[in-house]
Amino acid sequence: MAATPRFRNDASAAPDPESSPADRKHPVDETLPPLKMFTSGLQHVAAMYAGVVAPPMIVGPAVGLTAKETAFLMGASLFTAGIATLLQTLGFWRIGARLPFVNGVSFAGVTPMVAIGKDRGHDGIAVIFGAIIVASLLGFVLAPYFCKLVRFFPPVVTGTVITLIGVSLLPVAFNWSQGGNATADDYGSTTNITMAAVTLVIVLALRKLLRGFLQQIAILLGLVIGTLIAIPVGITDFGAIKDADVIGFPTPFHFGAPQFEIAAIVSMCIVMLVCMTESTADMLALGKIVDRPADERTIEGGLRADTLGSAISPLFNGFMCSAFAQNIGLVAMTKVRSRFVVAAGGGILVLLGLCPVAASVIALVPLPVLGGAGIVLFGSVAASGIQTLATAALEKGENALIVAAAVGVGLIPIAAPEFYHAFPKDLLVVLDSGISTGCVVAIVLNLAFNHLGRKPDAEPGAEPGDQEKAGPAPVAVH
Repeated sequence: MAATPRFRNDASAAPDPESSPADRKHPVDETLPPLKMFTSGLQHVAAMYAGVVAPPMIVGPAVGLTAKETAFLMGASLFTAGIATLLQTLGFWRIGARLPFVNGVSFAGVTPMVAIGKDRGHDGIAVIFGAIIVASLLGFVLAPYFCKLVRFFPPVVTGTVITLIGVSLLPVAFNWSQGGNATADDYGSTTNITMAAVTLVIVLALRKLLRGFLQQIAILLGLVIGTLIAIPVGITDFGAIKDADVIGFPTPFHFGAPQFEIAAIVSMCIVMLVCMTESTADMLALGKIVDRPADERTIEGGLRADTLGSAISPLFNGFMCSAFAQNIGLVAMTKVRSRFVVAAGGGILVLLGLCPVAASVIALVPLPVLGGAGIVLFGSVAASGIQTLATAALEKGENALIVAAAVGVGLIPIAAPEFYHAFPKDLLVVLDSGISTGCVVAIVLNLAFNHLGRKPDAEPGAEPGDQEKAGPAPVAVH
């Protein structure tokens, strides 16, 4: 009996006549050799590290924590991001999308968390943690119902949202490329931007020149080379390694028992709904990229992992967790679709949370270097969205109008960050997320133009076979 074949990118490869398609392991479920597993997982960690530690770096000083306490929050965020990622990739029971899906601290909660805990010290952190626990448990209960929204995400919606995810992330890469801290003297300096450009060129060159596994870890190699170049340039900070402890477990409820305030809970419940919306869009995007479309059950499991990870996170002094879209770009670029690779990354995150000195080694990568690589990563997400839109039959009906309006509204927070400055702060949690607003607009317009008052099989101008070309048929609303 011949060995069971695995999925391959080479479409010309002949299938094994002695095995059925059902016997083949999907690339998402493949395990790689240990070295490839570790290096590919480390690449995911490098891509998302700055995004995980940035929220505690902002929230800690805002609530009045010391530098040492803020560093403790950062380690706790790495630890809890690892737990949430393991829940998402490996899963158990009906928890986990079981896709190469990375979870980390959500940026959506930064503004309300600062508002809740500002200058309140440990009490502020305790109130934040209490609100996160309640909002997360509510999200866990709502997951089986929220996942049914997947029927309202045809290609015209998913393509728009995926494109917005990539475009919305690009300003993050641009900020990193300038140095990351707008108040610093060297922010936007020619040195920082040049290092970002050098790293970008290195990554592109490695992708062009290398083959096989080395090509797949081109981002990681680019970050290493960029960091080595940055040392003589003088933008690599070794202070974090000198001050880091070798071992540091995130003591449960380090800042005191959680406290529960109604206003704080309401704010974090809104954040949770935003996170669930973005995670749903991210799972749909990732499902298309790895060729395992996310159905209702997948999304339900993914949302349960998101919310359970978020509920557990405050126990270890972490914040609300949600999908990290930048890692979707890494999957799209490297073509490494194994969820066990991302699980390895989750394990690395847990170890980094337990070993601050190891975490500080990852932190050696200067933000300009990370920004140069981020331009490729986030641009890959936008490119995947454009590919999806190519299947959305934009020439038919009002699909092009749906895309135009949704992208336009979704770009407002990016193109005009102060556009909603006169609105209530609670609304800004949603309005300041271009992904969320664009997603809502796309869904509503798709319902209005393609569902309400129209039979799915009787669209004006439709021809036989069009549904196959355009993707999934719309579902009627009853």
